[in-house]
Amino acid sequence: MNPQAIPTTSRVNPMTTTPIKPGGRPAKALAYTPLNLGRWLLWSAYALVLLAAPLVFSKGSGLTMLSQMGTVMLFGLSYNMLLGQGGMLSFGHAVYAGLGAFFAAHAMNQASIPVTLIPLVGGVAGMGFGVLFGYVTTRKAGTTFAMITLGLVELVFASALMFPGFFGGEGGITTNRVYGGQVFGISYGPQLQVYYLIAAWLFVCSAAAYAYTHTPLGRIINAVRDNPERVEFIGYDTRWVRYLVLVLSSFFAGVSGGLSAINFEIVSAENVSAARSGAILLFTFIGGIGFFFGPLLGGVVGILFSVLLPDYTAAWQLYLGLFFVVLVRFAPGGLGSLLMLLLRTAKFGQFGSIAAPLARLSLAVLVGVAGLVLAIEMTYHLTQDAVNGPEKSLFGVLVDTHAAGPWLLAGALLGAGMVGWRLARPGFAQAWDAAGAVIADMIRRNA
Repeated sequence: MNPQAIPTTSRVNPMTTTPIKPGGRPAKALAYTPLNLGRWLLWSAYALVLLAAPLVFSKGSGLTMLSQMGTVMLFGLSYNMLLGQGGMLSFGHAVYAGLGAFFAAHAMNQASIPVTLIPLVGGVAGMGFGVLFGYVTTRKAGTTFAMITLGLVELVFASALMFPGFFGGEGGITTNRVYGGQVFGISYGPQLQVYYLIAAWLFVCSAAAYAYTHTPLGRIINAVRDNPERVEFIGYDTRWVRYLVLVLSSFFAGVSGGLSAINFEIVSAENVSAARSGAILLFTFIGGIGFFFGPLLGGVVGILFSVLLPDYTAAWQLYLGLFFVVLVRFAPGGLGSLLMLLLRTAKFGQFGSIAAPLARLSLAVLVGVAGLVLAIEMTYHLTQDAVNGPEKSLFGVLVDTHAAGPWLLAGALLGAGMVGWRLARPGFAQAWDAAGAVIADMIRRNA
């Protein structure tokens, strides 16, 4: 075909839908991009939750817990930039948050920077160490990268004890967030003011991290995660992509470290330990690494387990471990996947068909959990707290751990829960598959 026979006034760029004027220049796009109302509503609801949370948890301990949630949520977001979006399993991400916290604490002690900007100091410090350490760690991927980061966190943790002049030794360094006088009546003395500072930084960093996912770098790191060989084939250097993402992730981790220094007014070697890295890995998996909001959800659940639950039981770590194992076994996508699946079912009007089977399954689980908790608490009392007598207060009731009745009740509840699970699970699976088939058919017809 003669190319000159093709009318130039109707040509279209094959990569876009923008018409091209004669001469090869794109014409001004006339299409109107509609406002994504759902996205605006979600972010507005997110902001309202951050603003209204102190109204519900108004006591001092509640505000402290909310502040911890905010720092951990931001830490989880930074970690998910590596793991969820880049497939980079790191055991040393606490290095960047911890070192950012140390630099933030020293900046506060110098009293040369307003407290409001202290998290930025932590972010810059975290990014600086990301530039330094990332150049080495990102030279390899996969298991090798994970092992290098594990060695890195142990190295930094040992250095924290070797250089007490900067790290403060085993006791760490303390600081005081109240300095420089009040600005607009804000001194950051009351915990409420500290919470709103954390909430503001969390919202801004969340928006920035979400915007990053829509950038070319955010898109290409997903491709590196899924198929690095193909990314190399089309001309990208996967090592530099991983490096840039790690540097950016280190900035957000450093911001969370700076907020932690403001909140606790103390930074120790524990902030750069492998235990802290393992905790954020656990919390991020619980929330769901496949979803942007997963680390936010995981941070809330993780703080509830590690801060609130210890007030009621000494076995909180056992419960956290069991919860994680069960979640990985039955919902590998984390709590975020469960939430999205239920919302998808409700969106297509199929939640009613699974409501009754789900209720029966949930009841069986609750009965079994009650029996398991009763057995665990009595066992812990006998092994750890027997000097205070045989009685243990559970659910507001005094239980004699030496009597046979409570043990029989625990066994009966656990057995009833297991039997109920075995009986209810096939019905729920059948209802779930039926609802999924209906949803698939609806999507196919509307395609």
